[in-house]
Amino acid sequence: MPLYPKNELAQLLIASFVAHNIEHVVISPGSRNAPLTIGFSNHPSIKTYSVVDERCAAFFALGMAQQLQKPVAVVCTSGSALLNYYPAIAEAFYSNIPLIVVSADRPAHLIDVGDGQTIRQDNVFENHILTAINLNETYAVKSSVIEMIDETITVSKLQKGPVHINIPFDEPLYETTSDILVLDEVLDEVEEIPLDVDELQQYANVWNSAAKKIVLVGEHYPSDLLQIQLTHLTKDPSVLVLVENTANVSHDKFINSIDKLIFPLEDAELTQFQPVILLTLGGLIVSKKIKQHLRKFKPTLHWHVDSKRAFDTFFCLKHHFKISPELFFSQFFFLTKPFESNFQQFWLSKKAIRLQKHQQYIENCVFSDLKVFDVLLKSIPENSQLQISNSSIIRYSQLFDIKKSLQVFCNRGTSGIDGSTSTAIGAAVVSAKKTVFITGDISFFYDSNALWNNYMPSDFRIILVNNGGGGIFRFIPGPKQSESLDYFETPHKLTAEHLCKMYKFEYKSAHDLISLKNQLSDFYNESSFPKLLEIFTPREENDLILKAYFNNLKE
Repeated sequence: MPLYPKNELAQLLIASFVAHNIEHVVISPGSRNAPLTIGFSNHPSIKTYSVVDERCAAFFALGMAQQLQKPVAVVCTSGSALLNYYPAIAEAFYSNIPLIVVSADRPAHLIDVGDGQTIRQDNVFENHILTAINLNETYAVKSSVIEMIDETITVSKLQKGPVHINIPFDEPLYETTSDILVLDEVLDEVEEIPLDVDELQQYANVWNSAAKKIVLVGEHYPSDLLQIQLTHLTKDPSVLVLVENTANVSHDKFINSIDKLIFPLEDAELTQFQPVILLTLGGLIVSKKIKQHLRKFKPTLHWHVDSKRAFDTFFCLKHHFKISPELFFSQFFFLTKPFESNFQQFWLSKKAIRLQKHQQYIENCVFSDLKVFDVLLKSIPENSQLQISNSSIIRYSQLFDIKKSLQVFCNRGTSGIDGSTSTAIGAAVVSAKKTVFITGDISFFYDSNALWNNYMPSDFRIILVNNGGGGIFRFIPGPKQSESLDYFETPHKLTAEHLCKMYKFEYKSAHDLISLKNQLSDFYNESSFPKLLEIFTPREENDLILKAYFNNLKE
């Protein structure tokens, strides 16, 4: 017979999680959270995971929630353990990922009196949290506690973001019972309210009279309906659709390598690229060039479509349609009509020229980060999930076509390197797809505790591009001129080989094009353990090759 905590607050929280169908809970070891650990780990409706490092645990949970599109919880003990969740909380906040943070705490009378593992935990994440509650064991009315917990979980579900539940526990912490509280199931009835048609018609009239329109799609969870709707937009010759790999939509008439298109353009040409209407949707944008361009050559009108928030990325936002893109287009298309224009065709012809120059350069390119990405992205098996780390890795990936059957994810909410590996592992655990993770060396070694994880599928694959330091800082002009390059680039001679031995990964390495292709020939085959392929590229040549690549794109 399973044992559950006697503590009433722990019982209330666990029962609320079950009622809300929260199925996955990631726990980091500790004593103060013992009532929660005992309850969650013994409950038949909840799957628990033990991840020691709280920073890794939070990103691991974030990766799961990213794939499930429903809340995943993390549970920790009191004190500084909680603060290690902050990077993942910030990422969840800006990436609209539902994450429920549960922290055990000391009772109020033990705060700031010199007791161990004690900090001021109440609302500690106030700048990057949707809502936070601090429960109290002295609450007289059980129903009020349940209501507070229900409201908090509902916010995470509906607003897609992180929430914080702080629970003080007094000793004894390990008392158990065979009884468990059961609450009625909570049914989420969420139905989007369509936009007012008369008001939408006014925007449609403006849209119908504009000769140059750009639709820019940032990070977005895969959506078959959105794919169909954006494809429909290409029938309007005045509309140019710009997407990034993380948008998870594709079409021959989309501009899918934005930097490749606009990097060679001079100001006179960029004015031709300046739209009358910029319609944005999805999450944050990787391309720094498109941000710079649209801030300098501002569209007359910038509209954003999102049910939650609108960032004024280009400092000219005029309207926020507070609705999902799918519902927006399902209404908008009934009110719009094509405008005769050469805007789309002109830039698609530019795209074709860039692609030809790209292929010519890559074909003759020497072994480098750039050449490696050409080989890697072609090698990934169809219908896989591709997780990509930040910094130069995500930027290199934007220069290439990616197979249409792949689903692509990256932590672009805060664009940090700190939890990319942990996120990819969490995503792999709950995804039915084979997961391939491409990362850089600094990001990988920074998050190496991510491998301290007992839940990785045997088909999980890590591709580590090791250029001996933060290669992006060689491409940015500032660090080189500062005479402090080593402090930006962090040069090293580390290798993942011994980490792989410790964490039971099959290890492979490549130092040139021939060995890379040889290693990839069976890298994705079935295996008893996950695999890591470490590719060593020339640290002092990568930036020169990439700069030459962009110069080659000029007509």
